[in-house]
Amino acid sequence: MAKFHISPSILQGSITIPSSKSQTLRAIFFALMGKGISRIHKYLPSPDTYAMLKAVEMLGIKIQKTDTTLWIEGTNRKLKSPKNVIDAGNSGLVLRFIGALVSLLPTHTVITGDHSIRCLRPIQALLSALQYLQADAHSVYLNGFAPISIKGPLLPGSAKLCGRDSQPVSALLMTTCFLEGQSHLQVTNPGEKPWVDLTLHWLKKLGAKVEHRNHEEYWVSGKTQYEGFEYTVPGDWSSAAFPIVAALLTSSEIVLDNLDVTDHQGDKQIIHCLLSMGAHIEIDSSKKKVIIKKTKHLKGIDIDVNNFVDAIAILAVIGCFAEGKTRLYNAQIARHKESDRISAITQELKKMGANIEEQEDGLIIYPSSLKAAKLYSHKDHRIAMALSVAALVAKGTSLIDDVECIAKTYPSFIDDFRCLGAKIEL
Repeated sequence: MAKFHISPSILQGSITIPSSKSQTLRAIFFALMGKGISRIHKYLPSPDTYAMLKAVEMLGIKIQKTDTTLWIEGTNRKLKSPKNVIDAGNSGLVLRFIGALVSLLPTHTVITGDHSIRCLRPIQALLSALQYLQADAHSVYLNGFAPISIKGPLLPGSAKLCGRDSQPVSALLMTTCFLEGQSHLQVTNPGEKPWVDLTLHWLKKLGAKVEHRNHEEYWVSGKTQYEGFEYTVPGDWSSAAFPIVAALLTSSEIVLDNLDVTDHQGDKQIIHCLLSMGAHIEIDSSKKKVIIKKTKHLKGIDIDVNNFVDAIAILAVIGCFAEGKTRLYNAQIARHKESDRISAITQELKKMGANIEEQEDGLIIYPSSLKAAKLYSHKDHRIAMALSVAALVAKGTSLIDDVECIAKTYPSFIDDFRCLGAKIEL
């Protein structure tokens, strides 16, 4: 079990932000269903990516890869039935996206995953929606979690589902676009809307015809066909949040490369949030650079984090150093990620002396003087990285247990932070 020892640090220099996990997995999914060869450049080399590649290989595609590029020969919508159980690993996206897609097959497919997938990542919303469209879709242990068993064929029609988690909504949109007729999806409590918008952008780019009303109702025409494509995965705004906040809290100046403000990732909204708190940040759109300037004072504000809920842990850290109260709300879905992030970050920051209050749908954080502590990642990459940033400004040397999970989205995390001058020992 890998551990970090982290001491207070001042940062300087520049790093290149790793590619987006969400965009990488969507690109692989759509390459699977295309006609001919798709080329995906600068894919994220993470465990989730490899879980997705293994899953789509089981569905009938051929893949060649180098360290930087994937060549995927698509199935032209003609999937093969997998001959074994599909393992989603730790990936909710693989579970939901592939879970919906295999409903196109007339045979049974079983999908499972690690402990987090089997116990913390609910799947019933998607299963119920697939049942509306005539699929046999159920949780093997009838508890609303993986393992799941899916048997199609899925048929065009009307379905309803809860949209608090965007992934089942995206999964249904991505799958029903390949049916032979129009489908109508009704979504209650739509949340994480920018991530659905990201999916809609992909569908529009590939020629799918989808209309929607306020993210509450969708009409998907079906019969989508497209040729293989070439795509370069952009940098991940979710990952960029950690060096950005690290620079702000250590009053450092750094430059981040490979960040495209025109990309449709929802987590780029964190920039506007930090600017509202008083951060000094400059964006060079033409060079895809973000420059974080020395910032001495940050103010606490109320933040509706639903549109960029993956940032809740790092925003909790910055709240400890902001003047006045910081309130993070509308984040109920954060309890159903790789960990219960609301509870996990509260537990760990309290060990460091943080004045933080857990709410049902978020957090309230007051200015705090953090001290070093022995911390636990909860096997959640975003908790591990947020605690690493907190340790850079805490008094003393902190120990963070179980940090291998960081490779899920930021494989070069320790190398990048060391390059900037962070005192991190593995």
